[in-house]
Amino acid sequence: MGDVIGEFLAYAVGVAVSPVPIAAVLLMLVTKQARTNGPLFLLGWLAGLGVVGVIVLLIPGLEASQGEPSTTSGAIKGVLGILLLLVGAKAWRSRPVGDEVAEAPGWMTKIDEFGGATSPGMGFLLSALNPKNLLLAVAGAATISAAALSTSEQYIALAVFVVLASLTILVPVLLFLILGEKAEQAMTTTRDWMIQNNQTVMSVLILVLSVSMIGDAIEILF
Repeated sequence: MGDVIGEFLAYAVGVAVSPVPIAAVLLMLVTKQARTNGPLFLLGWLAGLGVVGVIVLLIPGLEASQGEPSTTSGAIKGVLGILLLLVGAKAWRSRPVGDEVAEAPGWMTKIDEFGGATSPGMGFLLSALNPKNLLLAVAGAATISAAALSTSEQYIALAVFVVLASLTILVPVLLFLILGEKAEQAMTTTRDWMIQNNQTVMSVLILVLSVSMIGDAIEILF
């Protein structure tokens, strides 16, 4: 299983480095409902990644054949790599240039109004339906499915993937629950940096991961 974790680690890190979701949870943690909405956002995020992963593991034809990744898994990685390149190109074109200030998504201005259903729902959407995170979660789960693992080992590996991919959301929530308002200044500074540099960070990260994914596909297919 250690080999499989090594193979999907880059994809998990790619999901974890998600400036907008990180900024969202940091903003959420300085609102009046922080102790409720922060953990609920985290649960929604975990659920989103888990649902995507389970769906991929249930797809037939991805499992290893004679100890080798299947052709189907190679084809999926190739398609995902190309789609990631397109997402990265869009992010690069949208990045702030010069002294231009990046604008936060409109829904972020209403985070202080989030309730018990909105917070986990937003966490789910940002993990499972965000294009970058969806593609990387599918790639990570496809890597697990293509490995020569038993069913129980596959789901253990998926749980490891989800936890690793969630560390940048999990850690701020835990720090807030432990430190409370003492962590507010650091969270505010980090949030502002994430919003300003979101597109640049994403485009560079996606470029590296998409090239790696396409390389894996070529190795499997040819």
